[in-house]
Amino acid sequence: MDKRQYNFSFQVYASISELTEQDAALLTKARAATANAYAPYSHFNVGAAALLNNGHILTGTNQENASYPVGICAERTLMSTVANVYPGAAILTMAISYFNSNGNSATPVAPCGMCRQALTEYQTRTQQPIRLILGGMSGEIFVIENAGQLLPFSFGKNDME
Repeated sequence: MDKRQYNFSFQVYASISELTEQDAALLTKARAATANAYAPYSHFNVGAAALLNNGHILTGTNQENASYPVGICAERTLMSTVANVYPGAAILTMAISYFNSNGNSATPVAPCGMCRQALTEYQTRTQQPIRLILGGMSGEIFVIENAGQLLPFSFGKNDME
């Protein structure tokens, strides 16, 4: 038997004031985008902002539906927007934030499993790691250098060859 271990490191910042000016601005845009989310069922508004390799910044939000499987997360909304507005553009950094009107909004939350898979696929497609900034409306912030680290056994195009 061979035992293997997977782990990764990430940075933890006490607050937005510790981030670089560029990272703080991107997280601020993600926080502001939460106001545009459509989350009448969960009351968990998620906003995402992406800095692209062409210098542009776009945002996306979660869009719920009474038929729960039909909704789409902010991260995937944003990746779809980027792919349509700037075909072929790589995402350098994506900031993700949320506002939970039912409770706490002060701890970072990570993308769901479906979004982790989509982020990994987007990275593969553009051959560019996506750096993640995860934070709520206040509190600690996590910075992960490569979104693929969140899904170590992802399924991808190499598996289909």
